[in-house]
Amino acid sequence: MESALANPPVADLAPAGLLAPRTAPDERAGRRALRTQIARIERELSDAFVTAFPMGGLEPPVAMAAAPHLLDLGELERVRDDLAERLRAARIQIARRADEQQAKRLTLERMLLDPGSYRFVRIARSELGEPGCGAWEVRPRLGLIGMLAGWWHVKLSSGCPLAGGCGACSVAR
Repeated sequence: MESALANPPVADLAPAGLLAPRTAPDERAGRRALRTQIARIERELSDAFVTAFPMGGLEPPVAMAAAPHLLDLGELERVRDDLAERLRAARIQIARRADEQQAKRLTLERMLLDPGSYRFVRIARSELGEPGCGAWEVRPRLGLIGMLAGWWHVKLSSGCPLAGGCGACSVAR
């Protein structure tokens, strides 16, 4: 009996909660599930960013000014919900831009079929989702004579102007 009192168990000497795990086992599973969901949503958000880049990109995220710390379950849920909302907004923006580009492509096809019905309509290549400068435009053939005669055609501009502009051309002469 004296040996039991001389060497009490370690758990009896430790203050309450010192040897207890910091998170309960059910909380660990919840944290793991939330981290997995956050990683999946971040991966999908990065894919959406890459998809939207040629279309003009996405709005940058709002910077959070918080000191580094370990997030609890509530904060992890807020992070997940914020990421899910950003992903939803990104998908809506991508779909809206894709619909706008499709409508512009349809207009271009109609312009090519019947230029006279689309006089002076101009569609930039960027509006079609195509890289580079340039624009499709319905113009009269032979200027004023073609306008009066109803001779219309679709013309693709040559693209970007020279880097120096017209001022560089006059200086070189």
